[in-house]
Parts: sequence; C-alpha cells; structure tokens
Amino acid sequence: MKRFKEALNDKNAILLVDTTLRDGEQTAGVVFSNREKLRIAKMLDNLGIHQIEAGIPVMGGDEKQVISEIASYGLQASIMAWNRANIEDVKQSLECGVDSVAISISTSDIHINHKLRTTREWVLENMTKAVAYAKQEGVYVSVNAEDASRSDLDFLIKFGREAKAAGADRLRFCDTVGVLEPFKTYEMISRLIEAIGMDVEMHTHNDFGMATANALAGVKAGARFVGVTVNGLGERAGNAALEEVAMALKCLYGVDLGVNTRDFLNLCEYVARASGRPLAVSKPIVGANTFAHESGIHADGVIKDPSTYEVFSPEEVGLQRQIIIGKHSGSKAVMLKFREYGIDLSKEEADELLALIRSVTVDMKRTLFDKELMYIYEDYLYEKKRAPEKK
Repeated sequence: MKRFKEALNDKNAILLVDTTLRDGEQTAGVVFSNREKLRIAKMLDNLGIHQIEAGIPVMGGDEKQVISEIASYGLQASIMAWNRANIEDVKQSLECGVDSVAISISTSDIHINHKLRTTREWVLENMTKAVAYAKQEGVYVSVNAEDASRSDLDFLIKFGREAKAAGADRLRFCDTVGVLEPFKTYEMISRLIEAIGMDVEMHTHNDFGMATANALAGVKAGARFVGVTVNGLGERAGNAALEEVAMALKCLYGVDLGVNTRDFLNLCEYVARASGRPLAVSKPIVGANTFAHESGIHADGVIKDPSTYEVFSPEEVGLQRQIIIGKHSGSKAVMLKFREYGIDLSKEEADELLALIRSVTVDMKRTLFDKELMYIYEDYLYEKKRAPEKK
C-alpha cells in the first residue's frame, strides 16, 4: 500500500484505480482463472498502479481465495474489495485482509425505484451504516454512487455529505450507463466537489464512446482518482481504458502518473489473451496499427521526423514503428524499406517498383509482406534484364 499512501499525501497527484479484476471481469463472457488474476495483479503493481480493485469477496469460493492471496503479496498498490452497502459484505472483505473497501449503492431515482424498490432514505441509512462499520475497522473507504450521472444532483450532494460524515474517504462517481459527455461531466463534478469538499473518483463507461473523454473532463474539474480497466474491458461497451487515460494525461495534460508505460503492450496483450478479447489493430495506444504508416505523405513525414505524425514514440508503450508497403505507399517508403534489405534503389527504380507494388496490392486487397516485396523485386530485375533481348 506504500505507493497509494505516498500519492494520497501529494494533494496534486492523480491516482489510478484499476478495476480489471472486478469490473473488467464483469464483461459478458469473460472469466479469469485465479492464476491469471494473480499475474494481472502483479503486472499492474509493477506498472505503477495506485489501487487495484481485486474482486467481490462475498461471492466466496475461488473469488474470495484469490483476493486473499493478492492482499497477502505486500504489493505497493492498495488492494480494494467491492461490496454492496451492507455490513455482512464488508465483513467478507475484511476477512480477505484488504486495506480498502468500495461500498456501492444506487443513487438515481430510476435505480432506487425500479431496481432496489425502496426510498432515498433507505439508501442513505444503509450506506452510512456500512461506511461507519468499515471505518471503525480501520480500512480506507470509497463510497460508490452507482448511476450517479442520472442522479438528482441535490440528492447526490446530500449522499456525498452523509458519506463523508460517516467517515468515507472518497466518493466514486459512476457513469454507470455511459450517458455523460465531457461538458456535462465537467459541470457536475465541479459542483459536486465544491459542495461536498471530498475526493472524487471518476468511474466512466463507454456506451457512447466517451469513457476516456469523460474521465479526463472529471480530472479537469478536480477529481483526483480515475477508475480504469486494461483494454477498456467492462460491461456492455466497457470502461475507460487504463492505457488511454494514462497516456492522455501524460501527453495532453502534462500529468506524469509515474506509470511504467513501456510495459503497456505486454500487459494489454496478456489481458487480451486471458479475457479472450483480442486487441483490435486500431486500438488506441497499443493497437498494431498505432505506429504503422502506409500513406506516402505520412510515411515520408515520419521518415524525416517522427513527430510529424506521432505524438509520442512507439517505444514509450512497448511498440515499434512500422513502414507498411501497400497501395498508398510512396517511393521514399519503398526506398527505405529496401534499404532494410541492404538494397539501395535509385529514384527511378523505386518509382518503377512502386507501380508494380500498387498493382499487386490492389489484386491482393492488402498490404504486402517482406517476402512478397522481394519476389516483386526479383521479377522486376528479371524483366529489366530481358528488356534488351525483347527488342
């Protein structure tokens, strides 16, 4: 928990709360084995994550066992367990030896009326009892306002104030069904923080493709914590992606979280395999195409100076730059590619080869492998040698 405590003491620090092992595993059809959960927890800790939400102890069995094992490792990150707003759930978490608990309950009228079928007063009473019990047991407490983005703001403020009075350390603002947009996020979080004077965590979902943007808007408004998952795993369209949030904060906001970003690719690939959810080639930050350049204009710019079309270097996230040869390539890219094979082409040769390459890529409907380029080159040399004979 050392890393978490140190970051907490720095009032300017932004802290990452990774919930891959809890919310990420709630992705429909995803189950991590205990061995995978242990490995992911260690990888997250080595990466520099501040807090790891390890799972739901009240599920019992393997879930409770693996949370206990993760909590026993002595990781630098804080280990948190998720609970409903009742004391029995919290007891199950405490038995696992975690140092932090998340106590979750709905705050929107649509959830209170139709899911819980109860009242706002019942919500406040159960939340405060669970928080007070957890605090007397000496753990860090995040109180989670489920469906906060669709909650009446006045009630949400009352909820936050009562949570704080009961001893909660922070409020998790959950955009449970991903209905926020950045401008509304900024407005709501600004008003909420001003009214309750309490640390806020952004927990955003990606139903409209704005989870990362909403997380950043919340940070801009004063939220100190950001909930994330590796690869954006999560229910329905997923959560804000760890790798996207961390790199956006670093490159766009100038906020270095102290995360070892060079390990992103290894972590993302491992979680992709464990979850059975392959990384899309166009996945932001770690997708195979993120640093692949085919267009002649783009490739030419990158060859001259990578910063022309790359905001950060591929090595920063564990990737490598690729110059792809295909229909949209230019002669300079062809010259550079063949230089990798120890072949220096003249401008005339590159132009002639480019015409052949474009014809083949259209027929094949894809870019070309290195061996295919060499076959084209061999055929080109053969035809060039035969040209005088044909005359």
